[in-house]
Amino acid sequence: MNLGAFSVSLAVKDIKASKAFYEKLGFAEFHGNIDQNWLIMKNGPHVIGLFQGMFDKNTLTFNPGWDGSAQPLKEFTDIREIQRHLKEHGLDLAMEADESTTGPASLMLMDPDGNPILLDQHV
Repeated sequence: MNLGAFSVSLAVKDIKASKAFYEKLGFAEFHGNIDQNWLIMKNGPHVIGLFQGMFDKNTLTFNPGWDGSAQPLKEFTDIREIQRHLKEHGLDLAMEADESTTGPASLMLMDPDGNPILLDQHV
């Protein structure tokens, strides 16, 4: 089971201050819209998302179907297959993908310490 590209989605209080801070660490804007309060930043293979007012907590994010540069993969594990696997292994989902659909979908679960894990498929 391949979970796809990985990033950390940070729940920030001031996206402009956070952007300036991470730029000093060598991150550069990769995708997003600061006027909509979200940015994706990269430093080599490392990816972080800055989200103001969208998440309550920092979140581990996986994107099935994408590589580390947000490019579609020819082959990948669909989020619905991942969801079935997680449920078969007794994990409770806080948000589920609609099994009757194809294409983009999301699911969320919490790790034992309450850290959110988002699987967000865009393809």
